[in-house]
Amino acid sequence: MGSGAVTLSQDVPDDGCCIEQEFTEFGLIVEAEDSLDMPNLHIHDAAIVTMDNDFTLIDDGAIVSADGRLIYVGPQAGAPAPRAEDQIIDAAGMVAIPGLINAHTHLAMTLFRGAADDLPLMTWLQEKIWPVEARLTPEDVYWASLLGIAEMLRAGVTTFHDMYWHVEAVADAVRESGIRAGLSGVVIGVIPGAEAMLEQAIERVRALVKEGHPRIIPFFGPHAPYTVPKPMMQRVVEAAAEIGVGIHTHLSETRSEVAECLREHGTTPIALMNQIGLFTVPVTAAHCVHPTEEEIPILAECKVGVAHCPSSNMKLGSGIAPVPAYLDADVIVGLGTDGAGSNNTLDILREVRGAALLHKVHGDPTAIAASEALFMATRGGAAAMRQPDLGSLEIGKIADIALLNFQQPHLAPRGRIISDLVYAAYASDVDTVIVHGKVLMRGRQLLTLDEARIRAKVNESAQRLFG
Repeated sequence: MGSGAVTLSQDVPDDGCCIEQEFTEFGLIVEAEDSLDMPNLHIHDAAIVTMDNDFTLIDDGAIVSADGRLIYVGPQAGAPAPRAEDQIIDAAGMVAIPGLINAHTHLAMTLFRGAADDLPLMTWLQEKIWPVEARLTPEDVYWASLLGIAEMLRAGVTTFHDMYWHVEAVADAVRESGIRAGLSGVVIGVIPGAEAMLEQAIERVRALVKEGHPRIIPFFGPHAPYTVPKPMMQRVVEAAAEIGVGIHTHLSETRSEVAECLREHGTTPIALMNQIGLFTVPVTAAHCVHPTEEEIPILAECKVGVAHCPSSNMKLGSGIAPVPAYLDADVIVGLGTDGAGSNNTLDILREVRGAALLHKVHGDPTAIAASEALFMATRGGAAAMRQPDLGSLEIGKIADIALLNFQQPHLAPRGRIISDLVYAAYASDVDTVIVHGKVLMRGRQLLTLDEARIRAKVNESAQRLFG
């Protein structure tokens, strides 16, 4: 698939949300520079969790990619023979899964890990986070982003959806590391220089679109309805529609946010955003912890991708998102870690387990099945980001793959793969990570990043910022 426009046709409800709109899918160009003349990649003797519509499992399987796309996924006996120049990975004893997708994070907040624990959201933001963020430099963000990328690759993440300052520095980290990312031009409308920030966001998103990098998907990142006033949010929507990109924002994260929106606007955040037309473009909405019953159908009808962040919501005391109700209503749900400042890790496997367990606390052990939790971290995240070529291991899709070493005591006995992935596997079980057909980690050794240098640089930034 190239970078041409793709029509996303959706039913139009009476309130006018979900108009038919053409959006350009960026980040799926297999002819791009970093995909040309790649040797084919052959993965042999793996157990494969395809995450296709039937949740097909292949016990003795093979995966072959060419030019960054999957050309064979099936039994080892039927695999095409490798050529002399092809790369071969012996995956005996390993399980292959689609690369995991972190549907919501603030990547460079690795700098804030452990710096502001055990606080409610607004205290955490206003007293601990925003004052330090005001002093961040692009170099700080670059090195902290590389640190986060290293952490995520080690946990099997091949795609992340970011919202943070200095998007150009994050883009540099993505290009150099080999990972895939949705990157947002951040907009906040309640601080000095908000108008210039909006214009800069538009300029940077246009630049990313023009670049058309195969692993960068541009978005606008208006922070939230309580930090971006309605007129400015409407301008962001207009810019997104005109340029052909989606929007990544926070919605209904806390009860106090919902109460404040009711006082100021006479309605709740999701309903307000529907009124102003936010959902007429593709939207990934982080958290959505406190929707009304009436808002859940809006999210479903408008194909809003909810990024569920269970650990961050628990740690900040924000509440428990009604994910079982979302799934019952066919709302798109992906999984996110949020930033390391409010979660402390970027381990999406931990979020998979957390999502499966958290929703059982109300008394229903069937609330979220293991397969549903894994779906959220793969196909759900891809859908939340409007990236249909990601999230499963099927012929024609992009070759983003993680291999986990299942020759571990905590992953025996053999044969209960989905359960083990969700309830027993650790990030440290990830052995190999492949993005766009390129091996970025093998034998737990990162091949594109100098971890020691990255850690040293981040420590320098933290010393300057925090003393």
